[in-house]
Amino acid sequence: MNGRSPGDKLQDIACPAPVHQRSKIIAAHGGGGRLTRQLIERVFQPAFDNPGLDTGHDGAVVDVGPERLVMTTDSYVVQPLFFPGGDIGSLAVNGTVNDLSMCGARPLYLSAAFILEEGLPLEALEKIAASMRRAADEAGVRIVTGDTKVVETGNGDGMFITTTGVGRMETALSVHPSSIRPGDRIVLSGGLARHGIAVLDARNRLGLDCGVESDCAPLNRPVQQLLDAGVAIHCMRDLTRGGMATALVELAQSCSLDFRIQERQLPIDEKVRGACEILGFDPLYVANEGCFVCFVTESEAERALEVLHKNPVTQQARIVGQVEDSGTGTVVLETGLGTGRRLDLLSGEQLPRIC
Repeated sequence: MNGRSPGDKLQDIACPAPVHQRSKIIAAHGGGGRLTRQLIERVFQPAFDNPGLDTGHDGAVVDVGPERLVMTTDSYVVQPLFFPGGDIGSLAVNGTVNDLSMCGARPLYLSAAFILEEGLPLEALEKIAASMRRAADEAGVRIVTGDTKVVETGNGDGMFITTTGVGRMETALSVHPSSIRPGDRIVLSGGLARHGIAVLDARNRLGLDCGVESDCAPLNRPVQQLLDAGVAIHCMRDLTRGGMATALVELAQSCSLDFRIQERQLPIDEKVRGACEILGFDPLYVANEGCFVCFVTESEAERALEVLHKNPVTQQARIVGQVEDSGTGTVVLETGLGTGRRLDLLSGEQLPRIC
């Protein structure tokens, strides 16, 4: 006994500060949820404030003479470097192509910057470079410039890649969150949560062996097919960090409209669903890398489905919800039991290092 009373011991207990009050960067700042948004609003928006950045879209539309170009950039730190259905190279190419596509642009050119760690097998780098070339060829883009840096062993986790993309805006449509209107139908292009579960499975820490492959794929062709068919797209967003729920919440808050989603309409593979149940993950918040939501008018929703069903990447497309008149910026999921569940941004990091 140390002579201290229970009351003295209770005084030593201090509750940890809420996550949003952290004064240092933590993993959750990169998770695409609430902390990511707070970091952008606190640091990057005030520092770099300009009209292009303020749109809050997947890329910035810039006028260069008579051309309307779209520019986007992204960094990839996925671990492991190779996973079922892809690798960090194909992910870097497809992710940047998809961000351009979500703005309605035709992707044209990419740059690629590599941060390599001492000790990385040259064979691994060669495989990833070849994978990037195949992905670029499939998407119809060219990698035209880049950079390479090397850091000491223990400081790079193998490899990080940053890609920047440039595309041409060839449509007169304003494909943007501000174009979403009440009554719009929400079209989901494919099955949820495949990428996040595939990456987690590849880490071999839990021995799931669930057989799920990442949906990592370029989305520019199905998007271009929608545009060529004359479908008046109001907005698109690919479902990466934070999954479908995070993407929808961000869009709802951006346009100050409410979304209602039908849980029974959501395509989720049984293997994915089973892995999520075992691990306690919500598939609505698990990342995809070849899936997007599209907002179109009620009259054009079925035609959008017809177009998407013809492409192998989007053949599971479904109408999963609609935009409502009320303007509170909330997303409600109608569950299979007939109850309503409000979706919100995650405060923490559900699956780190998945892109």
